[in-house]
Amino acid sequence: MKNKEHTRQVRDTVVKKFKAGFGYKKISQALNIPRSTVQAIILKWKEYQTTAHLPRPGRPSKLSAHTRRRLIRDAAKRPMVTLDELQRSTAEVGDSVHRTTISRILHKSGLYGRVARRKPFLKDIHKKCRLKFATSHLGDTPNMWKKVLWSDETKIELFGNNAKRYVWRESNTAHPYEHTIPTVKHGGGSIMVWACFSSAGTGKMVKIDGKMDGAKYRTILEENLMQSAKDLRLGRRFVFQQDTDPKHKAKSTMEWFKNKHIQVLEWPSQSPDLNPIENLWKELKTAVHKCSPSNHTELELFCKEEWEKISVSRCAKLIETYPKRLTAVIAAKGGATKY
Repeated sequence: MKNKEHTRQVRDTVVKKFKAGFGYKKISQALNIPRSTVQAIILKWKEYQTTAHLPRPGRPSKLSAHTRRRLIRDAAKRPMVTLDELQRSTAEVGDSVHRTTISRILHKSGLYGRVARRKPFLKDIHKKCRLKFATSHLGDTPNMWKKVLWSDETKIELFGNNAKRYVWRESNTAHPYEHTIPTVKHGGGSIMVWACFSSAGTGKMVKIDGKMDGAKYRTILEENLMQSAKDLRLGRRFVFQQDTDPKHKAKSTMEWFKNKHIQVLEWPSQSPDLNPIENLWKELKTAVHKCSPSNHTELELFCKEEWEKISVSRCAKLIETYPKRLTAVIAAKGGATKY
């Protein structure tokens, strides 16, 4: 049973009598309160110079300090562990608490539930190649990057909805491997498109009908690559960028580039973060979904319309800041970056 709290007037009287020279026993008898209470009031007054109530720490935690440390350590070591799993592990050691209690403890330690970013799976060989690419091109002039025609294919869904996964992490730690979801390229209601762009703006966009193979890819290049380079005024000595998809690197395709006297940028595998067209894909998909296409015909139409709407200044900015991507790859020792 909780003891009755004495009024501020009683506490002030205790201090007043103490200042007047009365001992604990005499004050206790005069005010008819326990000697221990008198002592507690005096000790508090001596330490804080007040008899007023001080802020209280709140209800004691149900978890022991050891269990709290174990919880934080577990979430830090296994970023994708769920609250339910943490709740079960604490119950196993005799500490049964609610999920919100566990969440609050992790928040206080700087760990927050965030959606895990999806990043390409990187082997050591991938990291090595990415690092080599970044270091070898870090000193390239801005004019060199303006001569690059960037390209890629992407899937655009009629109703885009990718599953999310939460991880426990500190702020500014979204991109380390253990905080991301590895993905592979190309995974209804969608279309595949090929497009290209340069610092001077967006080039052609083409819908890919059926399954893409080497012959179909070369047809796309034949009908759109040179025209895009011409429209963007890149000149004859431009550099073409493509990823390492087998269709792109096929012998007949590379022979086509050679016959056309087109220089192809040597590209490291699993490196969408090094291709600024990925930024444009993201913006394009957002813009297209806002248009609410109801069928594939509308989806293709909106894709091409929104692609053409992307400003030259936006394209130029992506290329102007390209060296930052290289620096980020070097800083990550070839690992994933925020781009």
